Amino acid sequence: MYINDVHIICYVVFGILGAIVGQFTDWIIKRLSAEKKVFEKGAIKEFKNEFVPNYILIIITALIYIALVYTNGWNSNILQNLSLFKFMVLTPILIATFVIDYRLQIIPNRLNLTLFEVGLIFTFLYGFTNINIATDMCLGLLAGGGVFLIITLIGGLIAGKEAMGFGDVKLMCGLGLMFGLGETIVVTILSFLIGAILSIILLVTKKKKTNEYIPFGPFIVMASFISMFVPFIDLSNFLMTIFTLGLY
Repeated sequence: MYINDVHIICYVVFGILGAIVGQFTDWIIKRLSAEKKVFEKGAIKEFKNEFVPNYILIIITALIYIALVYTNGWNSNILQNLSLFKFMVLTPILIATFVIDYRLQIIPNRLNLTLFEVGLIFTFLYGFTNINIATDMCLGLLAGGGVFLIITLIGGLIAGKEAMGFGDVKLMCGLGLMFGLGETIVVTILSFLIGAILSIILLVTKKKKTNEYIPFGPFIVMASFISMFVPFIDLSNFLMTIFTLGLY
């Protein structure tokens, strides 16, 4: 039985893999939140002693992996599955970023560094198939990090404090390397749009006060997941329609 030209067994395999990754993501969140290394001496023993299934993350990650296979497909040529593999690796990093930044208002450097390292690996691999894609990914790094760095610096000069943390700048550098120039611009605009809408809702419902800090990382994560599943042209048209008041 095939669904979207992918055998159902493939969905089952990736669903199981997603469940495993979801539980591992829970471990990553716990370790980095406690400012501990994910892999260090005694970590495996500690994992066994403290193991408690996080069914929410297990189910969410499994569903995301299944959805990734559905949207990206599966090809017998490994190099043609780079987009699928890229998003599979990106998923636990994004989930961990969302949870930690939401809880602690910080994005661990280890997460951002891992994202950057993974981005470099995929840029190198894409270079084997299409050098233009690799070049576009490098431009995405400059665009993503550059825009957020400028906003942070200008916000600091005007308001006397950071408009957003440098963790967000580092995050967008890594995401820019993963998404490429065009999608990075879309993710940037979409994250500000989501941030504006949700921030207003939080303030109106008094979940947050006007003088309280609202972490921006979760908005970037939401925009990234949307960009992973919604075609670039559709997102571009959607944003153009909004910002041109339907005149586009």
